[in-house]
Amino acid sequence: MGTRTAAEPTAEEMRGHVTEFVTGLTAGRAGHRLPLDYSVNSLRIVDAVIGGMRRRGTEPGQVTEALFGLGGYVGEVMVRHAGAVWVDFDAAQRERFGQPVGVRMPDGRVWNPPGRVVNRFAYGPQESVRTFFLLLHGRARSGEADGSTA
Repeated sequence: MGTRTAAEPTAEEMRGHVTEFVTGLTAGRAGHRLPLDYSVNSLRIVDAVIGGMRRRGTEPGQVTEALFGLGGYVGEVMVRHAGAVWVDFDAAQRERFGQPVGVRMPDGRVWNPPGRVVNRFAYGPQESVRTFFLLLHGRARSGEADGSTA
């Protein structure tokens, strides 16, 4: 299950795409702001939002754009806290990952945050995006991403 969107952003456009998505979420109903501040801890909110979608029995096709936006958010947290950079997937990667973009870590590994969010939606809490980030290989420096010093 991919999260293809009508207008697929390029790697260069992802930061703006995510900013627009987050602004739309956080500017919602008074008293219902989501604290999406691009921190590692905010990934708990992403897990909770996806968990809520699952509990409501939402069909995947109803949340395609939201899943891509949340996946972009996870990717942007990786960019800001783990030294990742957005990359456009080539044709083979698009086929494999079902996404137009992903991130490349400082060690050269390529990851698919939108796909990780789709997995969290499809398979549940065992696919936590926060846990994914904390166990992520190839971060810039150990401890820097989660604020720990040891």
